[in-house]
Amino acid sequence: MSTVLVVGAEVGDLARLRPALDAVAIRCEPVNGLEAALEALESSPVDLALVSLARPHLNPGQLRDLMRALADRNSIPSIALLTEAQLTKPDFSLGFADFLLCQPLSGPEAVARVHQALWRAGKAPAEESDGVLRCGDLVIDTNRYEVYLGSAPVELTFKEYELLRFLAENQDKVFTREVLLNRVWGYDYFGGARTVDVHIRRLRSKVEDRGHVFIETVRNVGYRFRPGGTQG
Repeated sequence: MSTVLVVGAEVGDLARLRPALDAVAIRCEPVNGLEAALEALESSPVDLALVSLARPHLNPGQLRDLMRALADRNSIPSIALLTEAQLTKPDFSLGFADFLLCQPLSGPEAVARVHQALWRAGKAPAEESDGVLRCGDLVIDTNRYEVYLGSAPVELTFKEYELLRFLAENQDKVFTREVLLNRVWGYDYFGGARTVDVHIRRLRSKVEDRGHVFIETVRNVGYRFRPGGTQG
């Protein structure tokens, strides 16, 4: 699932935007102000930012600080929410990937522009249809709790399956071992970070080979899922 940080949007715009994004499995995280936006960027993975310029919630210096922070974090793409009057003189120097007219905001158009920006940035979500998640040759059937590499079934334990599914649903995001423990094993799990390393090693032995590399180790940080794997 992709996450979109929505900075400074009006209540009415959020009311149209949130259900439209939810319908296509994109999580909407609204915040107001520079400090809240920077905290959100630090605390959770973000794939794209929607930044409202329709009301002066950020001064020019704060806006540039926000855009710089987005660029510093794996070049997170951003879309500006503008009024019709602002469309006549957009500031391209800020580095927005696209512009979206609000007042009124169109949910379907917002979804289309979000998807386009994610694709351009290489952050598009894995293809999912009827509970089947396809990541290149790797297929995860969330209805049957089954995994296939090509046409060959892959035998996984329940925790191996849950770990793989979580990473695949959040492709290209880096997760620390502690976050993976919390999200996959639960907050009441008292095992150490080595548990994650052991399960990652077992997963790799089952879903990876010379032609497929799906799970990448990010040194001194944790792990991330590489969409589609790497063909050798």
